[in-house]
Amino acid sequence: MSWIHKLCMTYDNNLKHIGNPNDEIPLLPLYHTTQNAQVHVVLDSDGNFLRASVVQKENAQTIASATEDSAGRSGSKIAPHPLCDTLQYVAGDYLIWGGNPRKKKNESGYVHYLSALQRWVDWSDDRKLRSVLTYLNKSCLIKDLLEHKVLFANDKGQLMETWTALSTTPPIFKAIKQAKKKGQYESFCRFSVEIPGDTRSELWNDPCLRELWVRFYTTQLNVRDLCMVVGEETRIAFNHPKNIRYSGDGAKLITSNDTNGFTFLGRFTSAKEACCVGTEVTQKAHSALRWLISRQGYRSGDQAIVAWATSGVQIPDPLADPLSMIGEEGLVSDDAAVVSTAQNLAVKLKKKIAGYKADLGDTSDVVVMGLDSATPGRMAITFYRELTGSEFLERLEKWHDTCAWVHDYGYNYETKKRIRFVGAPAPKDIAEAAYGGRVDDKLKKATVERLLPCIIDGQQVPRDIVDSTVRRASNRVGMRDPKDKKELEWNKTLSIACAIFRKLNEKEGYSMALDPNRKTRDYLYGRLLAIADRLEGHALYKAKEKRDTNAARYMQQFAERPNKTWRQIELLLSPYVARLGGATFYKNLMDEVMCKFDPIEDFTIDKPLSGEFLLGYHCQRAALRQKEDKKDNETNESEPETVTENAE
Repeated sequence: MSWIHKLCMTYDNNLKHIGNPNDEIPLLPLYHTTQNAQVHVVLDSDGNFLRASVVQKENAQTIASATEDSAGRSGSKIAPHPLCDTLQYVAGDYLIWGGNPRKKKNESGYVHYLSALQRWVDWSDDRKLRSVLTYLNKSCLIKDLLEHKVLFANDKGQLMETWTALSTTPPIFKAIKQAKKKGQYESFCRFSVEIPGDTRSELWNDPCLRELWVRFYTTQLNVRDLCMVVGEETRIAFNHPKNIRYSGDGAKLITSNDTNGFTFLGRFTSAKEACCVGTEVTQKAHSALRWLISRQGYRSGDQAIVAWATSGVQIPDPLADPLSMIGEEGLVSDDAAVVSTAQNLAVKLKKKIAGYKADLGDTSDVVVMGLDSATPGRMAITFYRELTGSEFLERLEKWHDTCAWVHDYGYNYETKKRIRFVGAPAPKDIAEAAYGGRVDDKLKKATVERLLPCIIDGQQVPRDIVDSTVRRASNRVGMRDPKDKKELEWNKTLSIACAIFRKLNEKEGYSMALDPNRKTRDYLYGRLLAIADRLEGHALYKAKEKRDTNAARYMQQFAERPNKTWRQIELLLSPYVARLGGATFYKNLMDEVMCKFDPIEDFTIDKPLSGEFLLGYHCQRAALRQKEDKKDNETNESEPETVTENAE
C-alpha cells in the first residue's frame, strides 16, 4: 500500500493545482470525476429553459461531482452522478424518444438520478441546484433539445444514431464522434443557471458547489473500518475510481466485484477482509495518479510510466533523451567557436540536473511507477521504485553519462539546424532501433519496460536488445528508404547501437571520440570501413554521381566475414583512388590503421565482428568529417549538405 500513501502525500502537497484549467486532466476535488460534455443547457433561477448548445471539443472537459458508485460504473449498472450526467439519467423523456436501442436492457436511470439530486437539494437548499431539479422534474429535456435543433430525431420518433441526410452534418454528430460515443442518446449534459448578480453560472466550474457536494456526500458514507493505508478507522471505499490513464479507461488498480470468481474467495469471506482502503485515501491517490500521468507521464497504448516527487517539485523525465529534457532552444551553442552544438547540449544537461538537485534536495521522495493492463477491466503495477531525490538524479545522470553517444536525428527545417546531441537515447527510440520503426506495440512496451530498470536501478542493458540493434545498424542498405536519400533512420540506429553497446561494455571505457591508440581487431576493422566509405564517397561527389558506396553495400557482409569482404572492398577502391589523384591522405590513413593490427593474425581471422566495429566506424567517420569541415572553414568554401550525406 506504499504507492497509495505516496500518491496521497502528493495530492496533499499540490492542493493549489486542484481544478487548474490549464491542465489537460486537472487534479480533481474529492468525490469528483471528469467527463467530456456534448450538450450544454442554460436555465434561469426558476428552472425555466433558456437555451442550449453543442459543446465544442476544446471546451468539453467537465469536472462533475460523482459518487463512489458512479465514478466506477461500467456496463449496464445504474449509478447516477449527482448533477451533470448522460441523457439516460437526466432526461425524463429518455425512453419516450427511444432510449439506447443498442442495449438489450434499454432502461432509464432518471428515477434514481432525481432521487439523489432531491436529497442533495433538501440538504443544501441551494438555489442553483433547485433550479436544475425544478426543470428536470418536467421530463421535457430531450423535447426541448429537439425543438432548439441541438438533437435530432428520425421519422420513428427516436434519436438518430448517425446523420444520413445530404445536408451539412449538425454539430452534435461531430461532437459524439469526437467523443467516440455511439449515438446522440449517449450525450453527456451539463448545466448553467443564470441568476442576476451571480457570475458563476456554470455549475461544473463553481467551487462553492464542489465544496457543497463534498460536505454532503461525506454525510452519506457510514461504513467505517480500519484503513490499511493510514492505519486509522475511517470511511471505507467499496468501489474504486477508474479513468486512470486516459478518459474512458475502464481498468482499475483495486477491484473486488468478482464474487463468483477467484479474486478473493477461498482465502476471505468478503472483499473487506482482503483489503480496506479509506474513501478519502483512494480518491486522493487515484486523482493524483491520473493528474501525474497526463502531466508528466509516458504513455504507449495501455502502458503508462510516470516519475514524480511527492513534494511537487519538478523532476526530469527518466524516459526522455537530453534533447527532450532541454528543448530545441538548447541546441544553440553558447560558444560555437569552442564547443560543438552536440557537446554543448551535454554540458547543459549536466547543469540542468544540478539545478534539479538544488530544488529537490537529497531527502525528498521520488517515485517511479509503471502501469499496464492485460484486460479492459484489470490493471497492474508493473514497476515500482521509491528513491530519495539524490539517488534518482545520480542514477539518471549515470545513465546519460555511461550510455551517451553523439546522435544525429536529422534536420529541422523550421530552425534550419541539424538535430545533434550527446547523451543517452530514449527507451522508445532504442526499441525502434532494435526492432524497426513499425515494431509491434506489445514488443515496444515490453522493451521499454525492460530498459526502465537499467535507468532507475543501474542494471545492465539486455544483451539481446544490443545484438538486435547492432544487426540492424550493420544492414545499411536494407534500412534505406528509396525516398530518403539522407539515410536518417540508419544514422539514428547507428548512433543508438553505439550508445547501448558502449553501455553494455562499460568496463572497456570506450570514448565517443576517435581513439587512435585502440588496437582491438573489431575497432580497427570499423575504422577501415569508414575510411573506404569516405574515400569512395568523396570520389562519387567529385563525379556528381549519387549512389551507394561499396562499403555501404557490403557492410552487413563485412560484419560477418571482415577479412574476405575487406579484400573485395579494397580491390573495388582502385578506380576511385585514381579519380582522386592517388588519394594519398586516405591511403596513408588506411596503412596507419592496418599497421595497428597486433598480432597480425587478428587481421586474417575471419570470425564475425562485434558491435565494437560500429564504434570504430562511427568515430572514424566523425573524425574525417571534422577534418573536412575544418579545411572548408580555412578556405571559406563550405561543402554543400549533400556532399556530407553522399560521402557518409
